[in-house]
Amino acid sequence: MTNLFTRLKETILADLNSALDRKERKNPIAMLNQYLRECENETEKVRKLLERQHQLKEQFTAECQKAEEMAEKRRYQAEVAQKAGETELHVFAAQEQSQYEARASHLKEALANAGSQLQELEHKYEDMKHKLKDMHIRRMELMGRENVTRAHTTMDQVMNQEDYSGKAYSRFTEIESYLANLENQVNSSYYRNTIDGRIAQLEKEMKNKETYAN
Repeated sequence: MTNLFTRLKETILADLNSALDRKERKNPIAMLNQYLRECENETEKVRKLLERQHQLKEQFTAECQKAEEMAEKRRYQAEVAQKAGETELHVFAAQEQSQYEARASHLKEALANAGSQLQELEHKYEDMKHKLKDMHIRRMELMGRENVTRAHTTMDQVMNQEDYSGKAYSRFTEIESYLANLENQVNSSYYRNTIDGRIAQLEKEMKNKETYAN
């Protein structure tokens, strides 16, 4: 049964990888965008971890300072109790001092580790940001080359007489014919309106002359 599930899983993964390969060959820029989004998500995860590490370092610093202050306070109290002859109080304060000093020592070590880890995360985060920026720039370069390639292909199909597609050539011919007909109509209308106006003006002038002559 285990072998059956293993083979089934391997078959599904193989089919999925094959489908992704076909998709990548069909639209490589789209797949590149997807990969970049995944890298952006990973970079964002590191950024959040970095923020959390900063907070942890601040908390370690605060706790260490508090432990040192309490250790100093208990040391002073132990001295006061000893001078006053309060043996039990002196012992209690001394024990507290020892515990706070041990806690402060442990927190200092934890703080140093947190600082080292924070530095490592900062370096990793900066490195990821630089790589992500470089990938974005490379994507723009690829998109530019792809656009140029597509533009040349389209222009070759349209402008090269031997490589005209029937649809593209037919469309250009159709538009040229439409423009020619429209130009003829506009010119005819213009000349007709101009002649009609000129003749009407001449007729008016001739009538005025006849009126004055009579």
